[in-house]
Amino acid sequence: MLVKANGIRINYEFSGKKGSPVVALSHSLGSSLEMWHPQIGILEPHYRVLRYDTRGHGKTDASTGAYSLELLTGDVIGLLDALGIETIHFAGLSMGGMIGQGLALDYPRRLQSLILCDTRSKAPQEGDQAIRERIETARQKGLEPLLEPTLERWFTPSFMGKNPRSLDVIRREFLATSVNGYIGCSEALRTLNYRERLHAVELPTLIVVGEEDPGTPVAAAREIHERIAGSELVIVSSARHLSNVEQPEAFNKALIDFLKRH
Repeated sequence: MLVKANGIRINYEFSGKKGSPVVALSHSLGSSLEMWHPQIGILEPHYRVLRYDTRGHGKTDASTGAYSLELLTGDVIGLLDALGIETIHFAGLSMGGMIGQGLALDYPRRLQSLILCDTRSKAPQEGDQAIRERIETARQKGLEPLLEPTLERWFTPSFMGKNPRSLDVIRREFLATSVNGYIGCSEALRTLNYRERLHAVELPTLIVVGEEDPGTPVAAAREIHERIAGSELVIVSSARHLSNVEQPEAFNKALIDFLKRH
């Protein structure tokens, strides 16, 4: 479904148990709300589940130019306001986790809890050149040349060899991402710098990370864990970046156990 919020049309799906607390799910760069399909079955019997396509992804409008994390967090608040939702449990993976940190810092009263998955709190200086190169490739050649290298960062070779159907969905969603959306969000990620502010987060927080994640590694998750007092850290074995897709059973257990306690 589409709703006008923060100057664009945002695509969202709302499902689950009516009258229950809302769990909002925010996907990675180059994906869509379909990324969260492995979590729907565990969440819907207990919660209202709000999935949405980030600006420039899926069926959500893509504005031109560089985006900012403030813009992307504003999209979430605009969506909640448009739907008349006051507070949510927020779970974000990768880019979604960066949006989640911004929400927790700038709009803490709108969150009941925070779940940060395979993400980091500050853009690494040594990674900026790689992001710039991806941006230029997308601008010149589209997303096709970026597909296979992205999949190699997202999944272990074992998973890629045994799960062709899951990979087909991920490939399709990646290639369906607009170039403007990919570039705009990539520019936002280059500005990520929440690390020194995280001590101000007072929400119940769960941090989940794939043990073999090369892009947002366990060390980055530990940094967040150390800075948010009382936070919990779960490391998912045999998983790279999209730990929710690669190891849904372990991921879902961590997710539902945390939500039931908060």
